[in-house]
Amino acid sequence: MNGWFLAAGLTSAGVAAVHTLAGGRDVVRPLLAGNLPQEPRRVLHAVWHMVTADLILAAVALIGLGLHHQPGDNLVAWLLAGHFVAYAAAFLVITLMAGWSKPLLRLPQWMLLLPVGALAAVGAL
Repeated sequence: MNGWFLAAGLTSAGVAAVHTLAGGRDVVRPLLAGNLPQEPRRVLHAVWHMVTADLILAAVALIGLGLHHQPGDNLVAWLLAGHFVAYAAAFLVITLMAGWSKPLLRLPQWMLLLPVGALAAVGAL
């Protein structure tokens, strides 16, 4: 058993829940009600659900690594760690480029994603 991977997986499951519940209310509903043309609106809606699936599958993979860790599993762990760090970096770059006041709090998703990447990376060491 690897407690770091298990913690990363449980944190990822929490991120998936926040994404689904809060994001559905605060992001998807306004997106679907907005004035974007149908095609980009539907593409963004599909991408939303792809991210939902991605977060859930990553949580399952990390929990699986945590419960049944084998030394050769570290490549998968490093890929999952990089995956979450990349997601966090995307949110940080986009929010910092927006020119908002208190930008780190405007799109706080990075605060949920970065710990998953850090926990998975520590577990892979």
